[in-house]
Amino acid sequence: MSVLREVIDAVDPALAGHAVAHPGKPRFDELVEDAGRLFVLEAVFEGYLLHYGVSRAFGRMDDDLRLLAGDVLYALGLSRLAEAGDLEAIGELADLISLSARAHAEGRDELVEELWLASARALSAEGGSGAREAARDRLPSAS
Repeated sequence: MSVLREVIDAVDPALAGHAVAHPGKPRFDELVEDAGRLFVLEAVFEGYLLHYGVSRAFGRMDDDLRLLAGDVLYALGLSRLAEAGDLEAIGELADLISLSARAHAEGRDELVEELWLASARALSAEGGSGAREAARDRLPSAS
């Protein structure tokens, strides 16, 4: 079963009713080997796509429902980490969600891919928070 199908199956049936028949390809399956962390990263990425892009797994939503569904997927991923007691990964993804939103708000969309890849590496055996820190340093300081 595809990790995106697992994400769809894990959401409330009301949201699952908006699932597409054939979800797209997982984004991070070649970077993250741990199945639990891969599920979480794909769920959070799907939440990000519902907020800022084109969902691979869900369709037929108005703008308000897309934002709520994105929040549901952020919460799904982070709650799985909380259940596992994986505080380091929670911190990594919370920073990623915040930094991605900030990059979009500041018109720095070119940093977003770098942020996601760095966090995926950090959640894998490769490490990678240094790359995320470098991308964050290129955002203007918050006042």
